[in-house]
Amino acid sequence: MTRIRSLKPNVTREQAMKHFTAGAVNFAADLIRGRVQSIAELYIPYRLFRVDFTNAGKAESHIFALDAVEGVLDLYQFSALPAEPDLCTLESRNVLSAALDASQAQERVVAKVRRLIFARGFFRLRDVQLEATQIPVDLYVPYWICFRGSNDRVHFSVLDAVRRRAEGAKTRHLIEDWLRSDKSSAF
Repeated sequence: MTRIRSLKPNVTREQAMKHFTAGAVNFAADLIRGRVQSIAELYIPYRLFRVDFTNAGKAESHIFALDAVEGVLDLYQFSALPAEPDLCTLESRNVLSAALDASQAQERVVAKVRRLIFARGFFRLRDVQLEATQIPVDLYVPYWICFRGSNDRVHFSVLDAVRRRAEGAKTRHLIEDWLRSDKSSAF
């Protein structure tokens, strides 16, 4: 068991089970992939960064969280550092390990924030400068994993327990790699 600090989930186990079992989409999933066998919580590590950027002399500062496994998942953005009412301390076996070193994480968060800035409006940008500083706080984000199928074939789906949204292939890939590794003695 690993002791971690996590964002508090906005989705309970019962709500997650309803998400994975109710509705026409899940009825079809039952027919195609098999019935829901179980669900489990999983925690993915994130690194926090304060990103300062200037555009045409105007300075802004934001706090972003980048997944510390591969740096490929969507960023979390915070208006301030997550504090006690939004955090919980717990122990779990279902914890992915951080694999990105600090310099890789810093490069990836700068690249992702740059894409976010350019997506806002390329023609309004002038002399954009970005600087990311890592905040030395360990933070984990909770996810719900749904396992479907039978003994010979298993499929899984992922629900972000904070944002309340289904996750796609990037998240499933991280989890699948973890499940196949020797580090996974969970579930």
